[in-house]
Amino acid sequence: MKKSDFYFDLPDHLIARYPQPDRSSSRLLTLDGESGAIGHRGFRDLPSLLAPGDLLVFNDTRVIPARLLGQKVSGGKIEVLVERILDQHRVLAHVRSNRSPKNGAQLLLEGAVHAEVVGRVEALFEIAFDPAKTVLEWLDAYGHMPLPPYIDRPDEQSDRERYQTVYSKKPGAVAAPTAGLHFDDSVMQALADKGIETAYVTLHVGAGTFQPVRTENILEHKMHSEYAEVSEAVVDAVATCKARGGRVIAVGTTSVRSLESAAHFNGGTLAPYTAETDIFIYPGYRFHVVDAMVTNFHLPESTLIMLISAFAGKSEVMQAYQAAIQEEYRFFSYGDAMFITRKP
Repeated sequence: MKKSDFYFDLPDHLIARYPQPDRSSSRLLTLDGESGAIGHRGFRDLPSLLAPGDLLVFNDTRVIPARLLGQKVSGGKIEVLVERILDQHRVLAHVRSNRSPKNGAQLLLEGAVHAEVVGRVEALFEIAFDPAKTVLEWLDAYGHMPLPPYIDRPDEQSDRERYQTVYSKKPGAVAAPTAGLHFDDSVMQALADKGIETAYVTLHVGAGTFQPVRTENILEHKMHSEYAEVSEAVVDAVATCKARGGRVIAVGTTSVRSLESAAHFNGGTLAPYTAETDIFIYPGYRFHVVDAMVTNFHLPESTLIMLISAFAGKSEVMQAYQAAIQEEYRFFSYGDAMFITRKP
């Protein structure tokens, strides 16, 4: 299977650089995986597409202000993007500078944060922050929200709220689980009023989510790894939902990857999971848990469009994307949403 099979041409003006004024005012394209039928709704119509007893599974990760700008004390500009917090004072980070910093290099970030390069793990640098505060405290005080590369503008104060789901809880992501950005308190209440159950997994989205597939043969692609948690409570909620004939609906590809990892690495049966996952879902994958999903529109030739193509059929997904372009839906993180049911 070729990367180019998943290419589509997207006009630049359809890339959403800012969110809609109201979270739930986004549009919602529906795709029936069985028939290929496409529909056009508003996101507030989502509860009408669900039935009492269905289970929505959200990712409760919280985006950290992970980007810091500054310089090496010895000279030269530097940009640090935290990929993972190791403990209260150390991180693994992507570093951009004219010359890679060496062990022992002293950094001054945002004119206030002192840090030191103390090691390297493959492409990432281990950085120790001034122990006067925790890493999260330094980032919260001085960090920038790590907007995706295709949102080609500086981050703004409003992004601290809007590039974050209303139910985010556990800090650790450097990219938002963007399907969740459409949910506001009114939609959550409407879902509860209809008898839709909810559960929460955690997957700390890494910067690797934006890494392009560099091989034409997608089977040669090396998938990035992210930390995921699926609790016993989630496993029980899924089992109860399936037993009553309900559907498990993942909110976002990160929730899909969490649930499917917890089953895939346990012989196809869902079980509690707390570990790294590098699961790569592409056409031919057999889904174990998820029956439907809410997702945003993804980049051409990305692992995420491959995932939804595995879920609803490649030709069906590519046709839906062409319909979205024709109808001028807004694309990517701050864009509109899809509701997709699985192709049998």
